[in-house]
Amino acid sequence: MNFGQVITAMVTPFDQQGNVDFEATRTLINYLLNNRTDGLVVAGTTGESPTLTHEEKLQLFRFVTEEVNGRVPVIANTGSNNTRASIQLSQEAEAIGVDAIMLVTPYYNKPSQEGMYQHFSTIANSVELPVMLYNIPGRSAVGMSADTIIRLSQVDNIVSIKEASGDLDQVTTIINQTDDAFTLYTGEDSQTLPTFAVGGAGVVSVSSHIIGNEMQDMLNAHRNGDTAYAAKMHGYVMPFMNAMFSAPSPTPVKEALNQIGIPVGNVRLPLIPLNDTERASLTPLIQNYTTSQDVG
Repeated sequence: MNFGQVITAMVTPFDQQGNVDFEATRTLINYLLNNRTDGLVVAGTTGESPTLTHEEKLQLFRFVTEEVNGRVPVIANTGSNNTRASIQLSQEAEAIGVDAIMLVTPYYNKPSQEGMYQHFSTIANSVELPVMLYNIPGRSAVGMSADTIIRLSQVDNIVSIKEASGDLDQVTTIINQTDDAFTLYTGEDSQTLPTFAVGGAGVVSVSSHIIGNEMQDMLNAHRNGDTAYAAKMHGYVMPFMNAMFSAPSPTPVKEALNQIGIPVGNVRLPLIPLNDTERASLTPLIQNYTTSQDVG
C-alpha cells in the first residue's frame, strides 16, 4: 500500500474541558490535507494515545475516516503492550473502515525479540488490514532488531515500518534486506532527508503540522535530482524540527498550531503546557514563519 511520503502523526484536539474536540479535529484534518499531508496517523504518540480511552480512540477512528472520505490513507494506532487488547482494537478499527493500522513496540514489559515477533505477527494475522510497525526504543525501553523487522516483513499484511531508533545503519540494513514492496518511514523528523536518500519512503512526522509543504518540497527536490535545493531545504526545516521537540511532544506542536490559528487546545496530564521560557523560545520562530507565508 502506498502511504505517500509525508505522513502526519496527528495531534488530538481537546476543548477547554479536556474532552476530544471533534469540530477542531475537522478543521485540523482539512488544514493538514490542504498543506499536502499524504496520510494521517490517528491516536498515536503525538495524538496522546496513553491518555485516550478505548472509546475515544474508536470515536476518533470513525470521525477521521468519515471526514477524510478516502482523500488520504487513515492509519489507526491500535498497538499496545497487551496483545489481546491490541487484537480487539485492531479488529474494531478494521470494522470502522480505517485504511491501515500501526503497531508500536510493546512498552514497559520488555519482551524478547521472539516475543515481539509473536506479538506483531499474531495481531497482524487477526486482521486483513495493512500493518505499519512502529519501532521506538526511546519510548518503549526495548527496540526491534533489524533481523526481527526483516523477519516480520515476510508476514503478508505487514507492509511498512515507522523506524524511530535514530540508527541509520539499521535503517539501511532494513531497506536493503526487505522486499521492495516493504516501505520504511523514519519516525525521526531530523532524519527525513538522510533516510529518503538511502531509499526510505518518507517520514511519519510531527513537524509536518507546520512545515508539511516545505518537507514535501525537500523530498520532491531530492527525488527529481536537485540535491542542492534539497540540502538547502533540509537546513531551513531543521530549526522547526528541533523546536517541535524542545519539550515533551506534542506540547510544542500544539502550541505552534494554536499560534497559527489552528485551535487544538492543550495537552492532557501528565503532559503540561509550555512554560513562559519555552513559549518565548518558540513564538518568534512561528511568528517569522507566519510572516513569511503571508508575504509569499
